[in-house]
Amino acid sequence: MASGDTLLHPRPQRFEDSPGACVLRGEVRLSVLAPDELAAPALEILEPALEERGLQPRRVERGGQIRLVIDPAPVERAQGYRLHVGEFGVELVGSDTAGLLYGVFTLVQWLRAHPPLRRRVRLPGLMVEDWPDFAHRGVMLDISRDKVPTKETLEHLVELLACWKINQLQLYMEHTFAYAGHEEVWQGVGALTAEDVRWLDDLCRRRCIELVPNQNSFGHFHRWLVLDRYRPLAECPEGQPFPFGDEERPFSLCPTDPKSLELLRDLYAQLLPNFRSRLFNVGCDETFDLGKGRSAEACRRRGREEVYLDFLRQVRDLAAEHGRRIQFWGDIIIERPDLIPELPKDAVALEWGYEADHSFEEHAAAFGRSGLEFYVCPGTSSWSSLTGRPDNAVANLASAAEHGLAHGASGYLITDWGDFGHLQPLPVSYPGLLAGAGCAWNVESRKGLAERLPALLDHHVFHDLAGRAGQALWDLGAAHGLTGARPFNGSPLFFQLVRLSDTLDEKRYQGMTKEGLEEARDAVQAGRKALAKTRLERPDAELVLRELRWAADLLLFAIRLAKARLKAGKGQPLDAVAAKTRQCLADRLAPLLPEYREIWLARNRPGGLDDSAGRLEQLLAELRG
Repeated sequence: MASGDTLLHPRPQRFEDSPGACVLRGEVRLSVLAPDELAAPALEILEPALEERGLQPRRVERGGQIRLVIDPAPVERAQGYRLHVGEFGVELVGSDTAGLLYGVFTLVQWLRAHPPLRRRVRLPGLMVEDWPDFAHRGVMLDISRDKVPTKETLEHLVELLACWKINQLQLYMEHTFAYAGHEEVWQGVGALTAEDVRWLDDLCRRRCIELVPNQNSFGHFHRWLVLDRYRPLAECPEGQPFPFGDEERPFSLCPTDPKSLELLRDLYAQLLPNFRSRLFNVGCDETFDLGKGRSAEACRRRGREEVYLDFLRQVRDLAAEHGRRIQFWGDIIIERPDLIPELPKDAVALEWGYEADHSFEEHAAAFGRSGLEFYVCPGTSSWSSLTGRPDNAVANLASAAEHGLAHGASGYLITDWGDFGHLQPLPVSYPGLLAGAGCAWNVESRKGLAERLPALLDHHVFHDLAGRAGQALWDLGAAHGLTGARPFNGSPLFFQLVRLSDTLDEKRYQGMTKEGLEEARDAVQAGRKALAKTRLERPDAELVLRELRWAADLLLFAIRLAKARLKAGKGQPLDAVAAKTRQCLADRLAPLLPEYREIWLARNRPGGLDDSAGRLEQLLAELRG
């Protein structure tokens, strides 16, 4: 059986054993002291969970073996609950609908940790008093870098995140909503329709999750601006270099062009009515080209940050027309902390950063002093990695929680990106999502999290009876660090697959050695071998293992490629590798491509598949010469 430290997640604020035990068998009487509509989310989870254990729940007016109550007085904190299990039965008091649901999720975890024996379930006594450290605990999934999940995948994620007490969800959008009149932007990418969004909003609501609309509205607008119809709205219509590719392209809207706001007005009018949430993430991050094109004169005269701030105010006013309060990424304005007090007072700043040493302490302090509401936004470290960077993720997630709480952040948003074609499979994001949910609920649980995470994954994600999957995924993710190179925001093994013009003497590969690559190879092979010894009990167990084996195989290929390129010379291009070696590499890469397509379609819409797979196909073509 798992240890007490892994049975419940997120870790409760207060937890202690209680004398006696509750024994449930056959028919279980269930009494509810709360209006039906308030208790419905909790009952929708609890009753099926009892049935899974061979029990038959029956609702009674009073005197139930399991008693559910909504009463803010004994709990005091919003979203909090008290759970007592003992010889008398089970008593759960929630401060509100969400608190009752979170208490039920804890009770269900306790139930699943104690399987039936001789047709009865024996629950050891316990006392839990629990509440969240951050009122808003969100996850943001990138659906604009090729992968748009199927409805089945979205439903799976909502159920998973809800049981970890996440209460906000965002789908990061650049061009993946089916806007009427703008079909040329989104056709063929698997865009979500208004009907899709309303379905997801209803699903989230039943799990006490707020589905927050998201549409990047300044930078990251290149999917629109590369088209002739929209290019005149660009800051740099002719294009500019940017970090996500070798080619030049228009990237940001021009903030001094009134037609930029006209376009956004149309998009907001179509998107926002499909969401109940009064929040709206308008993005506005990474405006790399601001002041380098059509707004150059305004930026020289008034200052780059002032031009940015003025556009953000206008975006805020557009959102306010729909009764929405904006969230925005804080990376531009933090360059001028003196301007933070000039931001719209009702805006919510999103302080983001994804490295272990990101300046959460300094930046959170600046936002905290301003009085502006803000979230801290760490990441899963899944992207640009193939198998994740779990050590970096845990440090990043823990730092955000610690400093966000210390400086008064109201929210904690876990981001999961898909840079460079979203090559990583979904299970690679699980460690960061699980760890982040724990930090968001109980900041103290960050301590020792790296050591506990493999077991937490086995118990709460993979349901691995052999207890090997969590450690195997950790080892696969940590292997990149053995190469000797530690690049910013990704793995050196990943980057050489998608940045074909790189030579290995560039900064991101510094420190990489043949010996380090061989050590990484051994670690990946051991992790892959460990996957064969797992015993996953989840409906998609075979798919999960297939995804992780594929990622491990591509990682092994990347190691072979790196060794070949080191041998050819760090400053040499890819075609300097001997022709025979390139052919051997091509023969190893080729069978991974059809496998990738099959894995993709198991969880995602087909729209972005060609674009994503095309990155590996381009590498294959280069190897074949």
